Amino acid sequence: MLNLNWTHDPRRTSFVASANSPDADFPIQNLPYGIFDTPGTSRRAGVAIGDQILDLALIETTGLVKASDEGPVFGTADLNAFMALGPQAWSKVRQTVSGLLASDNATLRDNVELRQHALIPMAAARMHLPVYVRSYTDFYASREHATNVGTLFRDPANALPPNWLHIPIGYNGRASTVVISGTDIRRPLGQHKLPGAEAPSFGPSRKLDIELELGAIVGIPNRMGEPVSVAQAWDLRLRLDERLVRSRHSGLGVPASRTVSRQGVRHDRQSVDRHARGS
Repeated sequence: MLNLNWTHDPRRTSFVASANSPDADFPIQNLPYGIFDTPGTSRRAGVAIGDQILDLALIETTGLVKASDEGPVFGTADLNAFMALGPQAWSKVRQTVSGLLASDNATLRDNVELRQHALIPMAAARMHLPVYVRSYTDFYASREHATNVGTLFRDPANALPPNWLHIPIGYNGRASTVVISGTDIRRPLGQHKLPGAEAPSFGPSRKLDIELELGAIVGIPNRMGEPVSVAQAWDLRLRLDERLVRSRHSGLGVPASRTVSRQGVRHDRQSVDRHARGS
């Protein structure tokens, strides 16, 4: 169950004026994490607020934000160390950051020197993939989508596999093809047999499927052989910004035979549009 705390109160405002605009993507209620850099600096963690990025690595060095007693976690090139701390740490940091950005909190608002260094215009920053992706599982969870694809690859009468209505199909994808928004996408190469051809041919996919999907980042691992219950799963994933999406591009002509059998790995390309948010 999702229990929203005080940081999501719609009445709250920020001293960052752009965050209070009615059409702001990142008001104080929506504080997604990301990894960024600026010219001449290294990659580090930040939080979006209005049209600015709060430099978490810098704020962490001042002691205003502390995620772990074992040392800093925000000065690195990905969020994995922070994710591994678990939901209590995620929630603690979110509440601390949300408090610092509030319009009625003078700690950062009235510290002109710190604010000038800690708040960086998004236009001056470059975003990077926020997490090191070790693996990902793609769930075939939309009945409409599964029916459409099943009709395309099989026939309308047998669009859904017999087990689909009991448990949506999940299969492994290529972690190396999870990329940041704006990355050029290459058509997958593979083998396909054209109608009327005597033999299969090898080359770029002739059909390209583009999908918009919701992604969930699992922050805490489970031990091998120990299943995760539905109740536990909610606390294992880093909370998501509403705009964390995956745009998946796959060559329909290449994996068609494997889609029927649900075996093999599809050559997919994803992009992480926005970044994960703590609750």
